Amino acid sequence: MKRTHVVLGVALLIAGLGLGAASEMASTVLDIAPGVGQMGAGGAGIAVVRGAETVYYNPAGLAELPGISFSSFYASHMGVANYTAFSLALRGFAIAAELYDSGSIPGYDSAGNPTTNLSYSSSAYMFGFGVDPSMFSFLPKMPIAFSLGGLLKGVSSTIADVSGSGFAFDLSFRMDIPPMSLGPLAITDAAFGVTLQNLFGGVSYGSTQETLPMDIGLGATARLFGTVMVAADLHLAGSVAFGITYEPVPTLALRLGVLSKGQTSLTAGVGLNVQGFLIDYAFVSGAVGPTHRIGLTLDFSALDLGALGSTLRRILP
Repeated sequence: MKRTHVVLGVALLIAGLGLGAASEMASTVLDIAPGVGQMGAGGAGIAVVRGAETVYYNPAGLAELPGISFSSFYASHMGVANYTAFSLALRGFAIAAELYDSGSIPGYDSAGNPTTNLSYSSSAYMFGFGVDPSMFSFLPKMPIAFSLGGLLKGVSSTIADVSGSGFAFDLSFRMDIPPMSLGPLAITDAAFGVTLQNLFGGVSYGSTQETLPMDIGLGATARLFGTVMVAADLHLAGSVAFGITYEPVPTLALRLGVLSKGQTSLTAGVGLNVQGFLIDYAFVSGAVGPTHRIGLTLDFSALDLGALGSTLRRILP
């Protein structure tokens, strides 16, 4: 599989992901930071609850969702690689899919000499759940508000004519922090989260078994002054994310962030909420060029078709 790793590294490098070509771990679509809304804010989302995208960052947060949410996004880099994802969530549960296809990419042998063009694709299908004690009436009221979650992931990859598949499992925790104030600074919506990623599982390529990289993630978030949300994630595998979201009005979100994962990327994004229809855009810088992402989320708990119709009638001629 050494040649496979080299080819895969080239494919991911072309896509601007900044991952090394030589790795003893299986490289899959799960290596790519997911989402659009949180990605615009540096990809810091372990402690954040944000619709169906919550399943990608911390499934424990699914217990905090107010209702049904559907999210989809698309990303393209230089017209070479296509990355799409879909997720459907309701309080406590979610299903999701991530699909990556690089098309035809240059192949190299172990000495770095060009060979024939090859293709690479990878997909992941997920089932996530999150529970908190308040869901169970027979449990006593807890002194702190927390939730637990898990994520089962089925993964497959195809490199030229070599295919592999496998699975992995994550565990997660999220805890709300009561509002507080530091002088004139009001701190609300604060939370802390922990994820244990790829606790077991791997990808099998015939007789070759490759493990998925294990990781522990720590995240924190808080809202300041009522309009500014800050979030930070630390992954012990070697990455750091920090993001700021400014919401001057409930329908508009402006985002900035930084993500360090092998290389340092700057991110920016904007989100527009129109009566439960959320349109998000994210920009992510990269060593070989930027990546643009666009996503659509339907928040059925906030969906107001009557108000949406009135808004469209005012806008359309």
